[in-house]
Amino acid sequence: MASDPVQALLDAGAISSTPFEPSSRYYGIALGFQSTAGDRPIAYVLRRFIPQMRDISIVAEHIVRGGERPDLLAAQRLGDPELYWRIADANAVTDPLQLTVTIGLRVKIPAPVGQ
Repeated sequence: MASDPVQALLDAGAISSTPFEPSSRYYGIALGFQSTAGDRPIAYVLRRFIPQMRDISIVAEHIVRGGERPDLLAAQRLGDPELYWRIADANAVTDPLQLTVTIGLRVKIPAPVGQ
């Protein structure tokens, strides 16, 4: 029986089992594989569930002003524009643009990672 050298490296922890950076909303989410008629299966990301509101620590509120964007808000408040999805999760929205489309909207800001 032939062994898969890539799987052996994954199992040994020599290479990362996730293609996503720690700042990604998909970090830590497992990959699934769809069998195909060809030699190679197609990889896909398994479903990600938005955390329950009770599990998200809120540290501040932000009142939206004109010209703001979710990525700029995340850069200002969380130190990384790619963390806009954490603010979206904290406000229970699936479309991050809903965070800044309405001037005067109160947006919940989650605690930075590790707090």
